[in-house]
Amino acid sequence: MASLKERYGQTLNLDKLTSYCPGCGHGVVTRLVAECIEELDIRERAISIVGIGCGGFSHHYMDIDAIEATHGRSASFAVGYKLARPDRIVFTYQGDGDTSAIGIGDTMHAANKGMPLTCIMVNNTVFGMTGGQMSPTTLEGQVTATTVNGRDCSWQGYPLLVPEMMRAMPGVKFLARETIGSPKQILHAKKSLKKAFECQIKGLGFAFVEMIVPCPTGLKMPPLKAYDWLRDRMIPYFQPQVFKDEVE
Repeated sequence: MASLKERYGQTLNLDKLTSYCPGCGHGVVTRLVAECIEELDIRERAISIVGIGCGGFSHHYMDIDAIEATHGRSASFAVGYKLARPDRIVFTYQGDGDTSAIGIGDTMHAANKGMPLTCIMVNNTVFGMTGGQMSPTTLEGQVTATTVNGRDCSWQGYPLLVPEMMRAMPGVKFLARETIGSPKQILHAKKSLKKAFECQIKGLGFAFVEMIVPCPTGLKMPPLKAYDWLRDRMIPYFQPQVFKDEVE
């Protein structure tokens, strides 16, 4: 079989300058998603539904069909598209604010439907694009643009654990939380992303992968410090693991 580069003249990743900030985790996740699509040879069937936020730039760097959904509604757009075109491989790519704030209802109902969809939530614990405000996943005590004294869970609530909220849903067939804190973790994250696509290819049901990444700009830290924060603060709370795997 001819390679993608032989068939299309280039790989799925576009050779262009990125708008992601230095150290942003979105660049790594976008690359992993593109690699999974290439290796599974689903480029001609894949459709990306992106949310509002930095995650909404992901399709700018992949030679792939895409729809820009309204804020928080990517999962609902994906449901509609999959119903209309069940032959397509439909996946969402959203940030934690888009997925778990205005979009939490859409996300949970899509998961509960159990349709063959692949949803990716890139969690950096802030609304990165709009200035680093508190999101539903902001950690307790974390300083943001809207929690200048740190998040106070006594009245601002606790950081949402989205995969844990889906775990009991019978239609969810693959469910994982991964991170990109080290090369080993990046390789493991790719395995989960690939399985999330395979879950849809096999028509098994809903697949969801949360990716824990740093946002140096939102954290107001240089990239290396932001990765230290990821390892020291984010990973102990958002513990990477595979919750459900019915793909094999």
